[in-house]
Amino acid sequence: MKIVFTGGGTGGHFYPIIAVVQKVNQIIDNEHILGAKLYYVSDSPYDREMLVENGLLYEEINAGKMRTYFSFRNFSDIFKVFFGTINAIFKMFSIYPDIIFGKGGYASFPTIFAARILRIPVLIHESDSAPGRVNKWAGHFAKKIAVSFAEAADYFPKKNVAWTGQPIRAEIENPAPRKEALEYFKLESELPVVVILGGSQGAELINNAILDALPRLVKNYQIIHQTGIKNFKIVSAQAEVVLADDKYKLRYLSIPFLNPLQMKMAAGAATIIISRAGSTLFEIASWGIPSILVPFASSNADHSRKNAFNYARAGACSVIEEMNMTANILSSEIERMVEDKMEYQSMSQNAKAFAKPGAAEKIARELINTALSHER
Repeated sequence: MKIVFTGGGTGGHFYPIIAVVQKVNQIIDNEHILGAKLYYVSDSPYDREMLVENGLLYEEINAGKMRTYFSFRNFSDIFKVFFGTINAIFKMFSIYPDIIFGKGGYASFPTIFAARILRIPVLIHESDSAPGRVNKWAGHFAKKIAVSFAEAADYFPKKNVAWTGQPIRAEIENPAPRKEALEYFKLESELPVVVILGGSQGAELINNAILDALPRLVKNYQIIHQTGIKNFKIVSAQAEVVLADDKYKLRYLSIPFLNPLQMKMAAGAATIIISRAGSTLFEIASWGIPSILVPFASSNADHSRKNAFNYARAGACSVIEEMNMTANILSSEIERMVEDKMEYQSMSQNAKAFAKPGAAEKIARELINTALSHER
């Protein structure tokens, strides 16, 4: 049995793939399936260590990004798409997997196209409330389509689509106990904790608003700030200056990137989470933590904004749009949410209700069933 996983080179594509792979490996072990091989095909490995840990063989295929706006890079990327697709056809013919799992994104196109040519079954998953271009195209011939948002089902053939929710990695699915989490970060037990998740790359707009708001926030809150690896030195240095003479400066903790253990601990400590509106919002929902989402204003097909407002309509979060993202508005919204105990409790319950547990297991089971039937 051979299964290929493919997706764009971002955490939003990569981590749900890892969540599904974890469950696939679990089923393989439990049911003693012999000779199984799992592959990850993309234009970059994203996290080689995690690929090795989960038994994924990496195959690199060039992929070009066809932007919806004018860019000279579109011209060179046409050749990347062409040669990447030819390479993918040869590689998929060589591997000849029993099924391909596509997570969307430009990096998945060559592999999904190869599957179409070679008549290999395809299962795709869409994390956004409106599908990206690759998944929208792949939905016309995919054997099965899984979606995180119920609204996304309207874009696909009804007979093939299932609302599964979002696959979440096993190691971060359940937050750590609050006492343990506070001890881990050496935080005070009486004060609320604000956790900022700007994604692995950070979010400059959110970082700047937090820095401006720090003197006000640290009076009443403790802050765990994932700055992004690229932004860590700059943000940390600026925070040192902003809080230089502040007696509460130890209430602010900046971290470049939260690994799975740190993420689990941060979730256990968090009173409120501030985040972009990508697939992380499903992790936040599974934790049952009220949040403030700041969607990208220029995301492809306005996905980020649609995701944020779909989640807000469920009563699980507050949304601050980029044009309104100031230190004063952010601080006021945090204070309002923490102080309104009834609304806070309601948001927490609505977040839990929004989450659909078991997505990774459902998708893994479908992949294995299809792969085994195709193998025969």
